Amino acid sequence: MKVRIPKHKEFLIKFEQGYDKEAEAWEELNKIVKDYSVDGKSVYSPSFIEDNEDKVKALQEKYEFTYEIIEK
Repeated sequence: MKVRIPKHKEFLIKFEQGYDKEAEAWEELNKIVKDYSVDGKSVYSPSFIEDNEDKVKALQEKYEFTYEIIEK
């Protein structure tokens, strides 16, 4: 049997070691995921990254983390 698993993209988010607002930032990042799911959409949908990248960028400016989008 052959099974084809589609590729997907993920955010890879990194904070400086010892960053004091990391917990607060993760709370807001997780809210993005929760809000997306409440709308009936899956975080595994192909458009998740595109739909939410602007929100992540806004939080990046506020909380000074780095991120990259990786394809798996």
